[in-house]
Amino acid sequence: MVRIVNFRVRQNSLGEVFNALIVQGIVLVQSKETGLYYATSKEASLPTTFDEETCKSLIGQTLDGRIQRTEVEPFEVTNQETGEIKVLTYRYQFIPARVEQNHLEELVELENELTH
Repeated sequence: MVRIVNFRVRQNSLGEVFNALIVQGIVLVQSKETGLYYATSKEASLPTTFDEETCKSLIGQTLDGRIQRTEVEPFEVTNQETGEIKVLTYRYQFIPARVEQNHLEELVELENELTH
C-alpha cells in the first residue's frame, strides 16, 4: 500500500504539461554491512490526467500496490543543492496490486502448464 503525499507539474518531451501524483511507500532494504533488513520510504511519480484541484484532493489517500526499483536506460540527475551530476540506471516505480496479481496468475498458469 502506498500513500499519495503530493503532486507535481511535469512537462513531457513534446512540451505538454501534466500533473503527476507523488506516492510514497515502505521498502525493505538489506544492509550491505550487517546483512540485516531495515525499512525506509521511497517515492515514485505517477502521471495523471487530473487537474490541480483533483490532485490536491487526493493527497493522503492510499493506493493498493508498492514501489519497486526498476532498471532503466542511464540518465543524468542534478542535485539541486550542490549542482552535482549523477548518472542513474534505475528509478522507483509504482506497481499496482492488480498488476502484481495478474502477473502472479500468469506465473501460476505457466507453472501449471510446465508441470502437467
